Amino acid sequence: MPVIECDVDEAREALANAGVIVSEGKTEYEHWRAKRGDAVAIAYDDKVVVQGANPQDIEALLSDAGGHAYVYFDGGSHGNPGPAATGWVIVTSDGIAAEGGERIGRATNNQAEYEALVQALEAARDYGFDTVDVKGDSQLVVKQVTGAWKTNDPKLREKRVRVRELLDGFDTWSLKHVPREVNERADKLVNEALDDG
Repeated sequence: MPVIECDVDEAREALANAGVIVSEGKTEYEHWRAKRGDAVAIAYDDKVVVQGANPQDIEALLSDAGGHAYVYFDGGSHGNPGPAATGWVIVTSDGIAAEGGERIGRATNNQAEYEALVQALEAARDYGFDTVDVKGDSQLVVKQVTGAWKTNDPKLREKRVRVRELLDGFDTWSLKHVPREVNERADKLVNEALDDG
């Protein structure tokens, strides 16, 4: 459960500016509460406590991260299509800044890979990173996003456009194919999400 020491009025404003609904606190000690995704933030005198299954849904918006991050993504499905999940990890020189993995319903392997990349880039954006080096073990996604291969599938084409929009929001970025061993943590998050379903 992350505890963020901050000016709670500035934190409230940052969340409101990001489109998060902020409501009044439920006790005399709570200044306000906010919910985004699977996270709930509760503001006290000089700190915000973030709870829930995915605290990074709010923590990212209150972070002053900036700087550079390495972003790893992976997706997979049991069957093609079949039950699918995503996994992603954001790493800085200080270690893992954020990670996530979740089931996304029925999808193909390629759709799950693209969705994992979208989720990872949205998290990196929310954390405020300026530059990203993105790595994944899906050669298809990397080649399509970088323009080396055509994207014929309309669903994948739509995801590719979204990925490019997100990438263009960073000062600089790179996207590279890596062997599965290099992408081990993201792969593990995918498998954990599939096993939990």
